[in-house]
Parts: sequence; C-alpha cells; structure tokens
Amino acid sequence: MGIGIDARLWGQTGVGRYIKNLAINLQKIDRKNDYVLFVRSKDYEDVRGLIANSKWQIVRTDIKWHSVAEQMLFPKVLEKEKLDLVHFPYFSVPIFYNRPFVVTIHDLIINHFPTGKASTLILPVYKIKLFAYRVIIKKTAQKAKKIITVSNATKEEIVDHLKIKENKIEVVYNGVDKGLLDISKTERIIKDPYFLYVGNAYPHKNLERLLLAFSKFSKKNKNVKLVLVGKEDHFYKKLEEKVENIGFENSIIFYQEANDKELVNLYRFALALVMPSLMEGFGLPVAEAMANGCPVLASEIPSLKEIGKKAAVYFNPKNVEDMAKALGLMINDEGLRSEMIKKGYEQVKIFSWEKSAKETLKVYEEVLGIKK
Repeated sequence: MGIGIDARLWGQTGVGRYIKNLAINLQKIDRKNDYVLFVRSKDYEDVRGLIANSKWQIVRTDIKWHSVAEQMLFPKVLEKEKLDLVHFPYFSVPIFYNRPFVVTIHDLIINHFPTGKASTLILPVYKIKLFAYRVIIKKTAQKAKKIITVSNATKEEIVDHLKIKENKIEVVYNGVDKGLLDISKTERIIKDPYFLYVGNAYPHKNLERLLLAFSKFSKKNKNVKLVLVGKEDHFYKKLEEKVENIGFENSIIFYQEANDKELVNLYRFALALVMPSLMEGFGLPVAEAMANGCPVLASEIPSLKEIGKKAAVYFNPKNVEDMAKALGLMINDEGLRSEMIKKGYEQVKIFSWEKSAKETLKVYEEVLGIKK
C-alpha cells in the first residue's frame, strides 16, 4: 500500500518532533508498505539524512500550512502520488482532499483559549482565521477515516466538542526522543539553582501567573532563578515587558531556543520543571523532564495528571499561592525531590516512539483493511 505523511512541519518544535520520530520508527518496523514524505525544501537534506530506506520517497512540497495554497494546491500534489492513505499529523488539512486519510489532533486548545487581543494579527483578520480553523478542524474530524490523539483527556475533548464517536478515535501517546537520552553529561549551563519552564508563551500556558507565583517565592529565595526556554516571539516579548514592570528581571532568565544538548543539560540540573498550563494535549516536556531525572511540578489539569500520574506534584493553575507553595516544596523537601525523580524514571517507561509508531501503523492497517 502507498501511505503518505504530511511532513511539512518537520523542522518545527512540538509537532515537528512528533513527525520526525514517527517517520524514523515507522521505517524501522514497516517493511511492507511504501511511503511518501511531503517536506519543505529547507528540511529536505535533514530528512534525507534520517530516512534511508528504498521504500520511502521524499517529495519537496513548499506549500505553507494554514494558507490558501494549502487548501487549493496541496490536494493536487497529493493526488499525483495516487496514495491509498495519507496521514496528516496536524489538523491543518486541505478540506477538498477526498481520498482516505488519518489525522492526528494533538489538542483543542484554540477552542478554549483563542488568543484574541493577544494575537499578532489585527482583530478582523484574526477572527477570520479563527473561523477558518473551526471549520477546517470540524470538517477534518468528520471526513477522517480515523483520528489519532495523544491523550485520553484530548479524546474526551474531541468527542465532546467535535461530536465524534469514540470508536473513531485512537489514543497513541507521544514518546521521548532517544537522542535526548544518549547525550552525555556536561557541566551545568546555569550556575545558580533554578526552576525550568519549556515551551511557548501563548496565553493558555499561564506564564503570567507563574511569574506572580515565582515573585512570591523569590522573597524568601533570592538566589533561585526561573529559566524560560522557548522561541522568542511576540508573546515572549510581551512577557519580558511584564517582568521589567514587576521589577525582578534579575531572577528571570529568558534562554530562548535551546538545542537538544542544551535542553538536556537544563533538565538535568533544574530543581524542577514547572508546567503551569491551563490546557495541554500531552505535555511533552513532562515526559522529557522525567526521563532526565528532573522532578515535575504541574497544573492539575486532566492531561498532565494522565501523563504524570504519581510522578509529579500538582497545583491549582489559577491559584498563585498554591503554585508558589509547590515551588517551595522542591526547595525545602529533598526527600520529596528524590522520590519524584525515582517515580519519574518509572513513569516515563510507558512513553516510547517505537511503541507510538507500532500503534500508529496498526491504525493505518485497520483503515486499509490489512490483516496480520
């Protein structure tokens, strides 16, 4: 069978890591089917270096996601390959593509937390794009032969908000990149003790409350820093302005983007990873932190409790005092830190990209009617 994978987001964080690990592991386990990867020219050489399999074809596709060209031109590119199945690993699907496909819906965050005034777009344009998103994701969920999602919490969201039957949705957990685990120990980058946050600064990430909680915590712990890792964009710049207004910028380190080696170093020496999100689909930094011996402090939302289980300390993400109290636990209770690290190593064993690829292949085979 011919299976296509939309890999145009290969070079991006988050979904890009998902696509990359899925493709790498599928080529190891599936010797029967033929694959076509659709990638942007800027990612072509990286993809070719990692996908060395005669049954895999790489097609340059310089069509941007969330664009008119995606809706009008991408279906023609796909049709040319005459594929039996296409996997769109992100909700941005051309609604005029009418051959069988599977889609991965990682979360429905925009349904709950539209950026609105916080968007970089002028409001009328933003509202048009938000409307288009809601139309596309609804249509995509209805047309897909199967929906893959990354947690049971998100599956419930899809059933509830998109009115999709449960038996059409398969939960396939993300994994932890083996490349992160193979990096040898290096001297710590940040010399002071610090808490770590990894991710973007979108409104649902709840970083403003984290800053307030850290401000309270810092009154008794002036030597501790908060390190924020994420690509500098409009939202991070606004956050930097707020830090200056609060007046404790010396305690906050905006690290910006970190490569894998730097990220592992930051995980390994942190007092804890802090995930204050109001909503997540999976929360990959939680799994990455646990794999690197970093305790986890997380908001008590369903998806993070599902991923962290008993290997994390949870707090109310809307309660600044509760968040500050959780930070204090990691400073004052060394026994708790050690226990969380131990439990984290055990919990993270359930997250494997190889397992994820096997379960995804099973979805493909079910849709294609391939029997073992």
